[in-house]
This record gives sequence, structure tokens and C-alpha cells, in this order.
Amino acid sequence: MIVVTGATGNVGRPLTRALAEAGQQVTAVSRHAAAVPDGVRHLAVDLTEPTGLEPALTGAKALFLLLSGDLHAAGAGPADIIGAAKAGGVRRVVLLSTQGVATRPFGATRIAMRALEDVLRESGLEWAILRPGGFASNALWWAESVRAQRVVAAPFGDVGVPVIDPADIAEVAAACLLDDRHTGGVYELTGPEVITPRRQAEAIAAALGSPVRFHDLTRDEAKAAMARSMPAELAEDTLTILGSPNPAELRVSPDVRQVLGRAPRPFADWAARNIAAFR
Repeated sequence: MIVVTGATGNVGRPLTRALAEAGQQVTAVSRHAAAVPDGVRHLAVDLTEPTGLEPALTGAKALFLLLSGDLHAAGAGPADIIGAAKAGGVRRVVLLSTQGVATRPFGATRIAMRALEDVLRESGLEWAILRPGGFASNALWWAESVRAQRVVAAPFGDVGVPVIDPADIAEVAAACLLDDRHTGGVYELTGPEVITPRRQAEAIAAALGSPVRFHDLTRDEAKAAMARSMPAELAEDTLTILGSPNPAELRVSPDVRQVLGRAPRPFADWAARNIAAFR
């Protein structure tokens, strides 16, 4: 049995499907009830209460650990989940971390994530750590404005980073869960090229077959919009990265190819697969 947390999200959903299609027994864990592929068990669990995860972990061989927003909050105890996994007999944990642990190591959230990585390394379990950069699926923030007005509104229109398709993260995670060769691996996951928000809007327009206008937001406008769905500190941190990526954040990593034997998917592929959200 393999347990997938965050199983209804942009990474967890394709990971759950990939493992099920590979013939694995899978328990999909999310905060709320959700549809899952045939043959997959689903449990609704609040991960801020790790004891609720115990029924899923008992008898499981591996765990994919994705931290929800609540688990990044002060006072949360994500390390307790690793302890519960070990107590339940789990042998392997694949942790979804963040590129910023290496590229911007001194922010509060990244210090906490690095501490969790260290807990996993010292746990005695088999482990692998995934450090993705920006997600292609963050473009879903623009879906409503594209549907209503055919507009993408974003800051730093001509500043890009190599965003990663969550489906590629899921495939790498599946490989790490299933293949002993990846034990002890730390993989930085990026897309195949640096792409700006303006070019992302062009890719969405091409997939729609309809023009999409790009509107540059000021930093303050973007922060106000982002703060409606995330802590202001995280919004500020995200904008700093988007507006002034450092050389490490602009680097196209070879790790997706190393694990999967193919190049990561470009943003245009993600846009074409997810274009229904923008119609």
C-alpha cells in the first residue's frame, strides 16, 4: 500500500492515478471527501492531527508527503507525520519540499522545510526529496479573468522562471516511491525553459484559439490580490522570487530527465491539457 497525501491536488491527483495504473494499492488522503480512481481507497484526514492518519499508514509501505497550507503555519508539527509513518511500519517517504530550500535558504518557511528534510534524513527510513520550482498550474490564478475578459493580469510580465508541470512532479514522485535507485535522492525539478507570464498568456491564447490580453499589475496590486488567498508574508516572499529570480532559480535542472529519461514538458503542453479551465 502507498499513501498519497494531498491526493486531490495538482500533484497528488496525477500521482494517485499513475500509481493505480501501475497496479499499486493506493490510499488517497485529502482534507475533504473526493472522487478517486477505481480501486483506490480514500480517507478524509486533517493532517494537522497526525493521529487521524494512523489508519492509512498502518500496513503501508510508502508515503508521499505534501504539506498543506496549515502544516506550514507556526505551531504545526509536520515532523509528527514522519514519526507516525515510521510507527505504522512505513519504509519509504517521498517528501515534496521546495527549490527555495537551496536557492533562498533563510526565509522562515524554507528554514522550517529544511528542518523537516533533516528530520526525514535522520529518521532511519528510506527517503527521497523533491524540490520543485514554480508550478505551471499557478496559471490557474488567471482562469477566471481569462474566462470573463480574456485577460491575464500579473506582475513582472517579462521576468520568467522555468515553471514545472505538476504532472512531471507526479511522475518523478512515482519513480521515487517505486524504484530503490532513487533512495537518498534530492531532485530539483524545473521545466525545460524560462518562460515569462506574458509568454504563458500567449500559450493559453494559442490553446484557446482566441486572443488573450496581458495586463501588467504593480507589485502592490499583485500583493493585495494574493493576500486574499495566502498569508501576506508568503505573498511578499513569492513576489520577490517572481520579480527578481536569482541565477539558481533561473537554472534549468537536468533532474526530470535524469529520473524519467525524457525532457520535462513545456508550459504549452500544460496549457493545452488544462484549457477547459480557461474557456
